[in-house]
Amino acid sequence: MHNKTIAELAKGLRSGEFSSAELTSAFLSRIKQHGSLNSYITVTEDLALQQAEAADARLAKGDAELLTGIPVAQKDIFCTEGVKTSCGSKILDNFIAPYNATVVDKFNSAGAVMLGKLNMDEFAMGSSNETSYYGAVKNPWDTNTVPGGSSGGTAAAVAARLAVCATGTDTGGSIRQPAALCGITGLKPTYGRVSRYGMIAYASSLDQGGPMTRSAEDAAIMLQTMAGFDQKDSTSVDVPVPDYMSGLTNSIEGLKIGLPKEFFGDGLNGDVAAAIEAAINEYRKLGAQVTEISMPTLKLAIPAYYVIAPAECSANLSRFDGVRFGYRCENPADLTDLYTRSRGEGFGKEVKRRILMGTYALSAGYYDAYYIKAQKIRRLISEDFKRALSEVDVIMGPVTPSTAFGIGEKIGNPIEMYLSDIYTIAINLAGLPAMSVPAGFAKGLPVGLQIIGNYFAEDRLLNIAHQYQQVTDWHTHTPKGFE
Repeated sequence: MHNKTIAELAKGLRSGEFSSAELTSAFLSRIKQHGSLNSYITVTEDLALQQAEAADARLAKGDAELLTGIPVAQKDIFCTEGVKTSCGSKILDNFIAPYNATVVDKFNSAGAVMLGKLNMDEFAMGSSNETSYYGAVKNPWDTNTVPGGSSGGTAAAVAARLAVCATGTDTGGSIRQPAALCGITGLKPTYGRVSRYGMIAYASSLDQGGPMTRSAEDAAIMLQTMAGFDQKDSTSVDVPVPDYMSGLTNSIEGLKIGLPKEFFGDGLNGDVAAAIEAAINEYRKLGAQVTEISMPTLKLAIPAYYVIAPAECSANLSRFDGVRFGYRCENPADLTDLYTRSRGEGFGKEVKRRILMGTYALSAGYYDAYYIKAQKIRRLISEDFKRALSEVDVIMGPVTPSTAFGIGEKIGNPIEMYLSDIYTIAINLAGLPAMSVPAGFAKGLPVGLQIIGNYFAEDRLLNIAHQYQQVTDWHTHTPKGFE
């Protein structure tokens, strides 16, 4: 059962081939069997079995949606009422959320079954899932390598079939990069498409939740549930949500694909480049037209991002002070000591680094020189994308410059780690939707193809990805030992 897609499982549940309780129990057993991956922080076994029973009753009444009875998992950044929501951090290790994130409510309303909360880089700050307070997650394709981050627990769980599908969040590539490194499909929607209410903030103008699944079809089913306007989120955009499933089979004959020459420079691994070129050739066979384009501002994305995102994180994480919730140091001498030691002991090294960077960029005398200049660059990057997407339908290229790297290989070199997101960060700065689609292997490790579209064109991206997956089978491969 664990190798079936959402659509296949939904059909089996409706036909009575198996029950949600049986399906859920099978996944709970797999999670225990493969605990060494460290993909879960919390397994909600009792809750999952209760929800499975409720789903079976709903299925028996004929009152079911596609996700009813389907075992899913939530990245541990989404608040879940009555369940620990840690954000991968010591400072929230004892935090039991008193309410649900809107995304969690939407899955509950659809009748999905929550298996648990997935491991992640602390406060979504990282590209390898090594900054988590709960330890590094392992990539199921090679357990000596990283799964990517910050949604590394999600990617590893879906790739290893420890959940049918799961949620991730993407601030600078944190859905697409781990999806690419673990050989699954990941979609970062347009900023504002999915509610951020109850999703613990890292960088508020960049964060966006999205689906991580095996296939584009499954991503369409998940996004159908996740998307939509939310009055509780001031950044949510009130635009109609299309039927993502209905357009999957549309022809892509005549599709105009742009390949930015800046994506194919010296930093790209040759084996990864070969896999991306092979994927582009498949699109040519499907009738697409491919042209080279230039986006000169892309080289400015990383420096701009690492001013804006830390500045926003500095402001967002100021609430974690040891007073109202979360970790509190022992026997503080006074209020200043309480603040200083609670934050010093509760936050990890990477989070402290970004808070300091952001505070510096926002300080008097440096605000104009760094933060304002970074925001101006952000506008130039957005304009570059608008110009390119007026000439082509979508932009394609690699997700990452290499395949998964070894655990511990880059954790001591922050600059090298930041460069892991060189092809993804600009999309977040512009607020555009983008996908990572499995596109082959390089020396036994997965490679992801990135597809970037125009604002609120997730239906088109899903269609383009689905058509590719009809003529390739990369998305069906399972890591050895997890079949």
